[in-house]
Amino acid sequence: MANPVKIGIVGLGRAGWGMHCPELAGKEAKFQIVAGCDILEDRRQQLAEKYGCETYEKVEDLIADPQVQLVDIATRSNDHFAQGMLALEAGKQVFMEKPMCLTYEEAVQLQGASQRSGGQLYVRHNRRFEPGFIVIREIIDSGKLGEVQEVKLARVSYQRRDDWQTIKEFGGGQLLNWGPHIVDHACRFLGAPIESMWSELKLMAAVGDAEDHLKIILKGSNGRIVDVEISGGAATGLPEYVIWGTKGALKCSGNTIELKYIDPEATLAERTPNPGTPGTSFGAPEELPWIEETVEAAPDNAWAIWDELYSAIREGTQFPVTLDEAVQNMWVISEAKKGTAFE
Repeated sequence: MANPVKIGIVGLGRAGWGMHCPELAGKEAKFQIVAGCDILEDRRQQLAEKYGCETYEKVEDLIADPQVQLVDIATRSNDHFAQGMLALEAGKQVFMEKPMCLTYEEAVQLQGASQRSGGQLYVRHNRRFEPGFIVIREIIDSGKLGEVQEVKLARVSYQRRDDWQTIKEFGGGQLLNWGPHIVDHACRFLGAPIESMWSELKLMAAVGDAEDHLKIILKGSNGRIVDVEISGGAATGLPEYVIWGTKGALKCSGNTIELKYIDPEATLAERTPNPGTPGTSFGAPEELPWIEETVEAAPDNAWAIWDELYSAIREGTQFPVTLDEAVQNMWVISEAKKGTAFE
């Protein structure tokens, strides 16, 4: 028999109404929207008309609704911590839109509340399920590129943005907007504990007081480097992914992945360093057996985050984004801000 998880959505704006509701269409056997909460009456009315559900102006009232099993928090970033704590302390399951909070210290408190409560906190790092990300990790694992030494991740554009996500008071800035997605990718690509990191934050084009341009460089204990660039002040683009390995490389924009790697079936001639007087070329010429190919990322195993969430709640499976990983994400974000004007 169907046993849908009964959801109460907190925040009926561009995330709750604009993303979560459409994503749940067709998943009625797994999820049922039974309540919604927003400070704006027209948004509450819109939800009630579509789903025939209860609506509330105050989050406390939605959390107290006995129908609500899963509190889906999709409000402004600065509200996530307090609302998440309330829901967890009430023993509810919680699905938290990214960022899970504003600081590492808050993340640790949320993790503790999740461990103490009868519910569980799940963090919506939905970009973990992007086809390009999934297929690139499969290519790395295949060994085609050899030992991966450096990964470059970029999400850049130019926009004189002026909404709440440009204001520090509300948790604005690219580090808490695109940041949680790309930092999550960076930690997965790093493939080892973080040994060191460097960061720089700037305000370039947005009209608020939060950063809109940032660079983070992470070095893993395995020697691998991941270079993260996120900008709302870059007038020219970059590939979203660039991977450099000892036997090849790739770049990717959207779902199109371009690879160049040495034929793994080929036997390369032995070469040794020559200390003699150099000739007219830089080393002895060599024709390498390159393979170049283009792959469209449409993996068979691309997960749907809501299906994974249902399995975790109803079947006890491990949600692919662990709470430890989500908390680590906030550690990187907090460290990147430390000592800057945007802290």
